[in-house]
Amino acid sequence: MSSPKEILKPLIFPIHRAGWPFIIVFTLVTIILGLIWAPLFFVGGVLTIWCIFFFRDPDRVTPGRPGLVVSPADGVVQMVADAVPPPELDMGLEPLTRISVFMNVFNCHVNRSPVDGTVVKLAYRPGKFFNASLDKASEHNERQSVRIQIPDGREFACVQIAGLVARRILCDLTLDHTIRAGERIGMIRFGSRVDIYLPKGVAPLAIPGQTAVAGETVFADLTRDEAAWTGEIR
Repeated sequence: MSSPKEILKPLIFPIHRAGWPFIIVFTLVTIILGLIWAPLFFVGGVLTIWCIFFFRDPDRVTPGRPGLVVSPADGVVQMVADAVPPPELDMGLEPLTRISVFMNVFNCHVNRSPVDGTVVKLAYRPGKFFNASLDKASEHNERQSVRIQIPDGREFACVQIAGLVARRILCDLTLDHTIRAGERIGMIRFGSRVDIYLPKGVAPLAIPGQTAVAGETVFADLTRDEAAWTGEIR
């Protein structure tokens, strides 16, 4: 029989520091609304619980084998397609395999590094706020782009993209910072998307429609030469 601690474990999680101001505001507004009209207390309470849930920051178990590329975000793999990396990263005009993970407002929004490596370039670009599930969001939306070089010299791009209701991208990285796969790199508030661009010749193991877990789901394996994976709904 499971202990009370084990039963409650899924309901107990750390909160990202960026969430506390929002949680406090939601709580205060809920109290004020409840004093004005009691039924509004219930509505505000539900929204406050959602706010707490949105800013959750649970630990993840990242595979430790060298060469694995993991998902940078929780959500659904929206698309796997060839695309040119953001020009501000200076990675050339040759299309690379891009894996896009769409996060809805119920996903954990803490983003994580897909690989072990060193941050060699950071670039922020303001933009529009199209629905992050649309392909044009990669080109036109506000974004924070990160170029990461791994020990063998190959490079990855990881791009945080603001969505329809997202209005704040948080990136905790600094230039020349050494990061590990699965390490927290920032978050995006209220619905968004994260793209990663694989080096030339690296086959994607992500499948469109697949549910990804940041820091855990494997998106590529640099130690193996194999074809891209396919899948089906079952």
